[in-house]
Amino acid sequence: MPEAETTTSTALTPIRRESFGYDQARHLLLRAGFGGTPAQIQTLVEWGPERAVDYLVDLRNAPKYPVDGAAFSSSIMGPPTEETRARYRRARQTNDEEGLARLRLERQRRQAADRTQMREIQQWWLTRLIETPRPLEEKMTLFWHGHFATSYRTIEDSYHMFMQNVLYRTHAVGNFGALMHQVIRDPAMLEYLDNNDSRKNKPNENLARELMELFGLGVGNYSEQDIKEGARALTGYTFEDDRFVFVQKSHDNGAKRILGRASNMDGDDFVDTILAQPACASFISRKLYKFFAADVPESGTIERQQARALRELASLLRRTKYNLGPVLKKLFLSEHFYSDAVVNQRIKSPVELIVGSIRSLRTPVRDLNILLDALSLMGQNIFFPPSVAGWDGERSWINTSTLYVRQNILAYLLTGKTPRGYDALADEQRFDPSAVLGQLRAADPAAAKDPTRVIEYLLRFTIGHAPEKARAELAGLTQRTGGELTDDMITGLLLLITAMPEYQLT
Repeated sequence: MPEAETTTSTALTPIRRESFGYDQARHLLLRAGFGGTPAQIQTLVEWGPERAVDYLVDLRNAPKYPVDGAAFSSSIMGPPTEETRARYRRARQTNDEEGLARLRLERQRRQAADRTQMREIQQWWLTRLIETPRPLEEKMTLFWHGHFATSYRTIEDSYHMFMQNVLYRTHAVGNFGALMHQVIRDPAMLEYLDNNDSRKNKPNENLARELMELFGLGVGNYSEQDIKEGARALTGYTFEDDRFVFVQKSHDNGAKRILGRASNMDGDDFVDTILAQPACASFISRKLYKFFAADVPESGTIERQQARALRELASLLRRTKYNLGPVLKKLFLSEHFYSDAVVNQRIKSPVELIVGSIRSLRTPVRDLNILLDALSLMGQNIFFPPSVAGWDGERSWINTSTLYVRQNILAYLLTGKTPRGYDALADEQRFDPSAVLGQLRAADPAAAKDPTRVIEYLLRFTIGHAPEKARAELAGLTQRTGGELTDDMITGLLLLITAMPEYQLT
């Protein structure tokens, strides 16, 4: 693919400590997590780039935030008991329509209970995203949720979705190869892509296809025959209740030829064959770069800077045998990551918008159900990706409908106001702007009383720069109220800023 000349920065050259200031720390917190308060940004500035990146990426030294494995019921959609099976057989044999109706009603009650638990799991994850002291861990869990996309709408088992979410978090910044080996054993994925019904006399190709097309290699790096042979390797990979099961009698033990390698392969051999392809490291590096840095066109010209960065990341991923930490550190410590080609060049996903606003502005969380409904309206209903390809992202996040919701949800977080009135707890859960202005007041009390200085401070914190037009518009608001910077005035300024197009960028 042709590369265009660029002069913005040298690809992946480490950023110097003296070049790592407020703007760079703010950008790092936005991309490697969901943003931070002014005080958190200043802490990273004082630490410098290496310590800041180590703190975010090396989770061994991060505060613990364990998952309670018993938080949700695993039995709601479990397999029927022997007693239930016997009742069903008797009802069928005796044409007992009332008995069959009671069994169907029991099934419907379990499905309703499971849908309720799925909503509770959504609330649980959204709470983790907001509260976590390990932001990159949750950001990578979100990344894997979009990469290995699985929807509750298809599998209808909330506990399996919970298990999968825990799996993605366990390997969040770990080893991609290890995660791939676990994905082919994940009950939610096996159900979603129909591999639980794949047998040697009738192999299902769905999982094999997506392992190569969407999960590991990308289009053009495999053949239809590779898919057929990969499906044979995955036969017998199924699950019982909540655990993976390999059914030997359903597995095709014959020789397969996949991606140029010939042997009697099983699912693990198939995954190892994918990982051995140079295209795999390139594909995953590209996905990570698009998620954390900047969009890359699928075809046409790629800037030389981007092309070099992608090659360096892929090379490092191969050398580290798919360990993700060194690759992310390399990217986050590079001059390129803080260049004009990357900063403010991505559109915030709905999750990034809501979670980032709460974490950075320190707004009340308010009603989790309203936040989840807003995520759905904005196109990112967690645990319900639209397809196995996940969310398209970027420009697909923005249209006339979603932009209206984006502005309304920020007004709700800041004031409690909804399109149909106010949250019942709005007066009790008031937004306190002191968390936003606290750093300015501590550093320069006089500046915290100067509308011009406060406006510049708020713009730089929220959108990364202070354009003249925005400063003038916000200054007009303060002048109409005599320039007094009350809490309501600061909230009003933030309402205007968060409605700006620039606030949608990260």
